[in-house]
Amino acid sequence: MYSYIKGTLTEMEEDALVVEANGVGYHIYTTGQTFRYLPSLGEEIKVYTYLHIREDAMLLFGFLTKDELKVFKLLLGVSGIGPKGALAILSVMTTDDLRFAVLGDDAKAIAKAPGVGAKTAQRLILELKDKLSLEDAFEQKLEHVQEAAVEKAKGAKNEAVQALVALGYSSSEALKALNGIEITEETDVEDILKQALKNMAFI
Repeated sequence: MYSYIKGTLTEMEEDALVVEANGVGYHIYTTGQTFRYLPSLGEEIKVYTYLHIREDAMLLFGFLTKDELKVFKLLLGVSGIGPKGALAILSVMTTDDLRFAVLGDDAKAIAKAPGVGAKTAQRLILELKDKLSLEDAFEQKLEHVQEAAVEKAKGAKNEAVQALVALGYSSSEALKALNGIEITEETDVEDILKQALKNMAFI
């Protein structure tokens, strides 16, 4: 019914968040891993969703990436694992960790999730092993590492812009000063500022 919901993050609860889109507040259950990457309250967010319908309720589950949603759906296909169990697993393990645990027969790692016993973990491995490949696992891991590096570089750039604005420069001047500076995952905010202030002399 819903592929994703894009709107404003208005509330964060222990195991859920509320996203307001077009005047409607969507209550979305999510994982502990997702909370680590949420924007601040009041900021825009895009959540990939799964609607679970029961006799007594309609529950919405959401994730920040399509990959998390894909793995969540795979977990739901395992006998004995419902939405809450799938969330519990993805709260203690990243999708990459889960792939490697399944392919490496590491039932102990999966059984660390609340409510997931050794038998369920073993069943999960048996049922998902044919649906996952080592090649895909490494490709996804590499992709996620690259995404994390890009986000870290973006964060450093934003911090540098904020610092320059605090020093009295306008946002446009700050962005011009940062233009041409190579910013990588290892680049320190202080180094960016030093280079930017040098560039200010030529603007």
